[in-house]
Parts: sequence; C-alpha cells; structure tokens
Amino acid sequence: MWSTFFLHEEDGRPIPPGVGVGPGAGPLGLTGVMGGRGAWAGAMGVKRRAKALTSRHPGGMSEVQKGKIKLAFFVAIMGVVLTVLGLGTEYWVELSPPKNFYNNQTCLAAHYGLWKGCSRTLWVADIDPERESCGPAELPGESHCNYFKFYTTGENAVIFQKTTEKSLNVAAAMMALFGLFLMVMGAICITTALSKGELFFLKPASVCFILSGLLMLLSLTVFNQSVLSFLASDHSVPLHHELSWSVSCIGCAGAMLILGGIFFLLLALPFSPWQRCFPPKNESDS
Repeated sequence: MWSTFFLHEEDGRPIPPGVGVGPGAGPLGLTGVMGGRGAWAGAMGVKRRAKALTSRHPGGMSEVQKGKIKLAFFVAIMGVVLTVLGLGTEYWVELSPPKNFYNNQTCLAAHYGLWKGCSRTLWVADIDPERESCGPAELPGESHCNYFKFYTTGENAVIFQKTTEKSLNVAAAMMALFGLFLMVMGAICITTALSKGELFFLKPASVCFILSGLLMLLSLTVFNQSVLSFLASDHSVPLHHELSWSVSCIGCAGAMLILGGIFFLLLALPFSPWQRCFPPKNESDS
C-alpha cells in the first residue's frame, strides 16, 4: 500500500532507486523519497531554464553584445539624422557678388542645394565692413526661393547669368536618395537583429551603412563638380562661392555612417579582433 502511494503520488513519476518505501520505512523513508524528488525537480528546472534562454536568444546574443550593437546603432542613427537635415535644406553652396556691384545700399546673394535655389536681397549696412562680397546668406533680407526644374521639365536654372549643369545635379541627388534608401534597409536589419537575437543581420546592415556613407561622400564630390561647372559657364558677373553648413552635415553623416558600418562588421565577426591582435598575457609569461 505504501509503495503504491509513493509510486503514484501527483504525476506518477517513479521513485529514484535506493529510496526505501513501505510500512517499515517510517519517517526516514518519506524523507528519502522527498529528497530524491527534489533533486529530480531541480535538474529538470535547470534544463527548462537553459531551454528558455536558448529560445530567447537563438543566435547566442548576450546583453553585452546587445549593448554594443545599440551603441553602434546610435552612431549610425546620428548619421541618418544629419543626412536628412542636409538633404532637406538648400544651404549647400552660397554665391555672392561684390557687395557694391549693383548699388551702395543693397546687394544680392544666393544659395541653393539639391532641390531648390534661393536669392536674398541684403542691406549693405548689415554686412561686415571687412567683407568684400555680399553675404552671408543668413543675414535678414527679402528672400525668393524656387524649386529646380531638373526633375520635371528638364530645364537648367540660371543664377547670376550662369547656367547650372543639370546632369551633375541630378546625379548628386540620385546618389543621395539611394544612400538614404540603404540607410533605411540597414536600420531594418539592426532592428531585426535586436528583436530576434540574430547576429547574422549585422553583416547586411554593415554593408548598407558603409555603402550609404560612401554614396553621401560621392554625392558631395559630384555636387562640388557641378558648382565648378556652373561658375565656369559665364564670367560676366564675378562671384565668390563657398560651401555652406548643409554640406558639412552631409560630410559628417557620411563619416558617421561608415564608422557605424565598420562597428557592425566587427561585432558580426565570430572572434574579437582586439583579442586576436593583442592576446592576453599569462601570469606565468610575465
């Protein structure tokens, strides 16, 4: 009777071998049975916890790795923000004739980006006396902006009797847009890697961010070439030109995107490059 009771208690699992049961076992037999059941339950609990951890992080991603990925992702996201800021503004280049070229009271300055150009009438009295050209464009004045017709009718823009080179401008804009698309794809890969716990997605994300950074820098190079071609189209109006803060945003964005992509590539490696290059020294060696 006692043996039957212990063998079928609760879930019917067999009693571990070596445990005494029966009417003569007494309290000692009951203690042995409970101890054996506790050890078995503890072993099963460890297995269940290990299985839960494996299912939660199938790629073996630890919390430390997640922290490093999030830090690299922050660097890449800052590059994306600077890219959007640079693409959405028209302060890529500022053009300014001599401040006394038209009259002694007002002068005309211009600035443009990838999508539109603006002209601004400034008061000569507001300009720094040591500055020979009109500007900078951030000074208060009456402003007129127009979107370029490169992407609609295909017409070139005329600014200060100089003609833009639409093919170069369109090429710079297309490179920037494709780079922005790659940033979105890289961000999706990193989000998937963090949510699924898979290190595999770091490799395509690194490629996307590195390529997008290179495209941003290449877009700046093509745009600068378009500015030089624009200035060489006519020489009747002397112009002073300088690249403005939107270009600085794009340049910094390209560097940060490439840096973030390199970080993701290093984190995707199955080994630590630092430990591979500089292995830790044993105490016996020292």
